[in-house]
Amino acid sequence: MTDDGATAAMRYKETIALSRGSAENLRAWELNRAQELEAEIEEAKAAIEVAAEREQRASERATRWWKMALHNIQGLTWLPPGDNPHPVSTARAAYLERYLEEVKPSYQELVQAVLGLGWRAKRAAAKRGEEPPQA
Repeated sequence: MTDDGATAAMRYKETIALSRGSAENLRAWELNRAQELEAEIEEAKAAIEVAAEREQRASERATRWWKMALHNIQGLTWLPPGDNPHPVSTARAAYLERYLEEVKPSYQELVQAVLGLGWRAKRAAAKRGEEPPQA
């Protein structure tokens, strides 16, 4: 009975030591993981700030282009300007620069189209007090 008792006591102590070691390992892992998650959260917050600034700049740029386009057609009363630009939820953030680069040629086409209207363009320019476009 003493041999069994000693063996059982040894196994009990061994089990307790293993569980204590496992608990310490788990605690260390949890603390490490918590630090990793906090670092990821900080990175995500920084990324959100950068994205918000980028969105603000893109919005301001689009608004400037829109105002310039409105200025070009303001004398053309038969051409309604339409709604102000608004964000498109399906646009991909990775293509932002490409989207913005597409605006300038479109704007230039608009300007050329307005200038090509002949007498309408001259009339619009006269209303604005500018030199009429050369044909």
